[in-house]
Amino acid sequence: MAREDLILDPASIDFDNVVADLEGVRKTNPQRYEMEQLSGIVYDDGEAGICAGYLDIAEDAFWVRGHMPGMPLMPGVLMCEMAAQVSTWYVVTHDLMPGKRMGFGGLDEVKFRGIVRPGDRLVCILKQTRYRPNRMLVCNFQSFVGTTMVAEGVIRGIPLPDAI
Repeated sequence: MAREDLILDPASIDFDNVVADLEGVRKTNPQRYEMEQLSGIVYDDGEAGICAGYLDIAEDAFWVRGHMPGMPLMPGVLMCEMAAQVSTWYVVTHDLMPGKRMGFGGLDEVKFRGIVRPGDRLVCILKQTRYRPNRMLVCNFQSFVGTTMVAEGVIRGIPLPDAI
């Protein structure tokens, strides 16, 4: 992929400059236990609409034993969940949908381009492309291990009701 097609060059991210650690993420995102797919936020540019988060894949992640025995590969759906969690952090932090929780509104054009294994650091970079206040946020996302793109797509976030 040409450098100009990248939302943000993953090689340019300074992992020593953590914007929000796990506790900071937990202030905005409700997922816990096995469903936490975000270790921290390492880039946030609200003006450009770009945000990046990472997940350090544990050797004993819940999916390792069963997906795929002898050759553990992170399920693609969890890569998409990570993109959703980065977008939720972005929406809440920038107060784009005040008082609302975010949920999946849809996924488009998702492609898996590489594999993610235990011990990897998965980085998800997203860019806001469309926003309808209190209705929907649309972002392009690209996910990387090192500088290798492993997933990309378009994610739609919608506000969830306060009580279900």
